[in-house]
Amino acid sequence: MASTAATGQSLLQRVGRLSDFMPAVLFVVIVGMLIIPVPAVALDLTLGVNIIAALGILVATTQASRPLDLSVFPTVLLVATLFRLALNVAATRLILTEGNEPFGAGHLIAMFGTFVVRGNLVVGIIIFVILIVIQFVVITNGAGRVAEVAARFTLDAMPGKQMAIDADLNAGMIDDQQARLRRVEIQREADFYGSMDGAAKFVRGDAISAIIIVLVNIIGGLVIGRIYKAMELRDAFETYTKLTIGEGLVTQIPALLVSTATGVIVTRAAGEASLGKEMHSQFTRFPRAVSIAGGTVAVFGVVLSVWAVVFAGLAGVALGVYLERVARPAEAAEEAARAGAAERQAPTAPEDVHPLLTVEPIELTIGYGLVALAHPDYGGDLLDRITMIRKQTALDLGLVVPPIRIRDNLQLEPSEYCVSLRGVQVAKGEVITDRLMVVGVPPDQTELHGIEARDPAFGLSALWIAESERERAEAAGYTVVDATTVIGTHLTEVIRRHAAEILGRQEVQNLLDHVASVQPAAVQGVVPDVVNVVEVHRVLQGLLAEQVSIRDMVTILETIADRIAHTRDTDELVDNVRFALRRRICMQHAAEDGKLKVLTLDPRIERAVIDSMQRTPEGVVIALDPDLGQGILQEIAKGIQKVTSLGFEPVLVCADAIRLPLRRLTESVFDGLTIMAMRELVADVTVERLGMVSYPA
Repeated sequence: MASTAATGQSLLQRVGRLSDFMPAVLFVVIVGMLIIPVPAVALDLTLGVNIIAALGILVATTQASRPLDLSVFPTVLLVATLFRLALNVAATRLILTEGNEPFGAGHLIAMFGTFVVRGNLVVGIIIFVILIVIQFVVITNGAGRVAEVAARFTLDAMPGKQMAIDADLNAGMIDDQQARLRRVEIQREADFYGSMDGAAKFVRGDAISAIIIVLVNIIGGLVIGRIYKAMELRDAFETYTKLTIGEGLVTQIPALLVSTATGVIVTRAAGEASLGKEMHSQFTRFPRAVSIAGGTVAVFGVVLSVWAVVFAGLAGVALGVYLERVARPAEAAEEAARAGAAERQAPTAPEDVHPLLTVEPIELTIGYGLVALAHPDYGGDLLDRITMIRKQTALDLGLVVPPIRIRDNLQLEPSEYCVSLRGVQVAKGEVITDRLMVVGVPPDQTELHGIEARDPAFGLSALWIAESERERAEAAGYTVVDATTVIGTHLTEVIRRHAAEILGRQEVQNLLDHVASVQPAAVQGVVPDVVNVVEVHRVLQGLLAEQVSIRDMVTILETIADRIAHTRDTDELVDNVRFALRRRICMQHAAEDGKLKVLTLDPRIERAVIDSMQRTPEGVVIALDPDLGQGILQEIAKGIQKVTSLGFEPVLVCADAIRLPLRRLTESVFDGLTIMAMRELVADVTVERLGMVSYPA
């Protein structure tokens, strides 16, 4: 027995090694059968193989738990159809040439013809026609229609499924590898149903060709038997009709099995078990229906006394199924009670609370009235907007934002939302989903009617208007946005303002790994040999705190490597990196005309700041006289108001030595003010001075 099993396993392994060549060999055999005459013995063998293969295909479709388990089925259907047509051609050749000889067309065809006809050709013809009708009218048409509808709905559902995958990825529920596998699964599903839609046409064409081949065989047999073989008309008709019916049955029965398999695979919904197990578990789930059916059968047994024994047996089977399904819940309840008692008696293991310590890097919490904005099935595109925000942040700042988790919170108002960083709320807003926000509306405007509000991202005056007033607002030159855009813009600003906090050391390590994979020389010998990840992290945080893009990691690492021998002070390293990135910084803040619009400082302010600079363990700070410091801030505020009224971004240019201390003096007062050193201005960028911050009176 062990020797036989080992031999069988060795044979399967050899067949597995040759599986790559088997389809090509099969197609060569099919073409050969279409051209070369096939002996009767070989025809019997191939007809038997056809029947066995059809049965195997049908059984495989019932065992598959989902259609994609047999993704190769459309190709198998094509091969089976071509193989069956080749058998038809080979059998037709033998019937017309050797049909008058005993078993000239093979034993299998003669046996099927004799067994089915039973001495009456009319019965054989009727049986054959019925099989063709069943296959062509019922199974083939139904399977083709189901495949067509499934292909259409699968293609229509692809965008929604893709958005659902992106939503899970953004929410952190899956990683990139799982998202990639799900996308491949969706693509395979679309390809499968599209292929099945076309493969169903093969089955339909096969049924039509069977009818034509039967007519050709009968008419050709009469002509050959009467003219070439001098047979009586009746003998020729009986001989060739019997063989034709036998050939039709021996090929159409496998065709019927394959057509049934096609119907099973296209109507099969994804499940967790085989077709038989699911049918048993689902249909026996309703014991009352089984009991009603059994009672009806019992009534039939009483009325039709002749069949009382048969109906009584069927009613007994139904009663047994009913009792078994009714008793099962009681047994399950007893088992659950015993398990609960055992669990109560068993010592309770200490609960693992470590998962409760995990906090999300970024989290967007929404009220229940905003859930539809994040649900693709209701037309919400908030998830797509978040994906775009992550991509745009990577392009603008070089920061890879961690996946943003979205969840609803019943403690919020229905129209409220809040943004949290590492479990701490940093921003909050409110939107109206069925209205549009008009941004920058003066308080005294009269042409628009709506609900007064504030833009949560920038604090500008705004108005929530109805959809019907969109055209009027746009014609007046106002910016009109929907609720999703309001949330997305606010989230973008939160990410920009807190970019330095979002960048953790793990994100820095990921950036270094990416640079090492693209340009290894920029990292090798630098990290951690010359500078460690902690120091790189601090420099990158300093750059992001001033809204400087860290996308050019190669330049940043090279600058740190060059200057680390002279100083390890983070502020000085940040200034040196800024100087290396000066062209990018100038272009980042330049206006649409390519010019850099700036404010300058009165030399007396620069001198006062330099004289008051003091170095502390936390860095250089400014110790100005309170009145003078307040006056300088007021003059800077006037300059900023002047620049913003002209529609430009405020950029303040000062001496190199006071850039960082001046920024620390103003960062808590003026959010968004860019301060550049004189040496950071490049020659090929035109600088236009819009004003000067005067020395306070």
